[in-house]
Amino acid sequence: MHVFGRQLKLCRERAGLDRATLGSRVGYSASTIASFERGRRIPPPKFIDNADELLDAGGLLKAGKEEVARAQYPAFFRDAARSEAQAVVLHVYANQAVPGLLQTEEYARAVFTTRRPLLDAETVEQRVVARLARQEIFGRTPVPIISFVIEESVLRRPLGGRGVTRGESEQILLHGHRRNVEIQVMPTEREEHAGLSGPFTLIESIETAEGQRTGYAEVHKDSRLYTERKVVRELEEQYGLLRAAALSPRESLALVEKLPGET
Repeated sequence: MHVFGRQLKLCRERAGLDRATLGSRVGYSASTIASFERGRRIPPPKFIDNADELLDAGGLLKAGKEEVARAQYPAFFRDAARSEAQAVVLHVYANQAVPGLLQTEEYARAVFTTRRPLLDAETVEQRVVARLARQEIFGRTPVPIISFVIEESVLRRPLGGRGVTRGESEQILLHGHRRNVEIQVMPTEREEHAGLSGPFTLIESIETAEGQRTGYAEVHKDSRLYTERKVVRELEEQYGLLRAAALSPRESLALVEKLPGET
């Protein structure tokens, strides 16, 4: 981020523009431009594209766009974020919070605000922006196939307050009606459970051979991106059992529809 910031400053000065002028032309304040140049804030891709053209940088700023985007995420999640962005098939099991791809801005902010150790306000906002940016996958072409299995207890936990969780229920319903998305709820009353070892994600991306998947698991900032076929096969087996034990997509959405009335 500091390298990109220095490059941005050099390009701006070479073009003979001060921060206020550049900011007015790309829709940002002078203080925000200063934060970009000092590596304190992460510029969005659209800003990088506009600044590169406006400053006649010849692609210098655009060349760092992918690495700047990776910097949005904590180091332990960056490889997984890259694979997720290129996914053609994605399967997610969640038992702690609503999956990031389904979170509203308010819910995501509640997640990061309640996190311990505490994150400073600027980091919280950066993480919220980065999490919402991941949701661009829903509008990508060709559309990926995405499924979720979410614990019922997660949906009933009023994280951020009742208003936030009501909005989250609406968000889940919105995505659940997409043709390429299936959302299933795992009832708390199930006596057998194949996912007690924790949340995980199965990813089949553009980079991998057709039908070959990687697995991602994260616990206490210790994350693993699994490529070994034996480990991935175990996760696939777990996910298959979870989907079989969960409510059907239609039953799951019906349950989610009832939740706001129960809170």
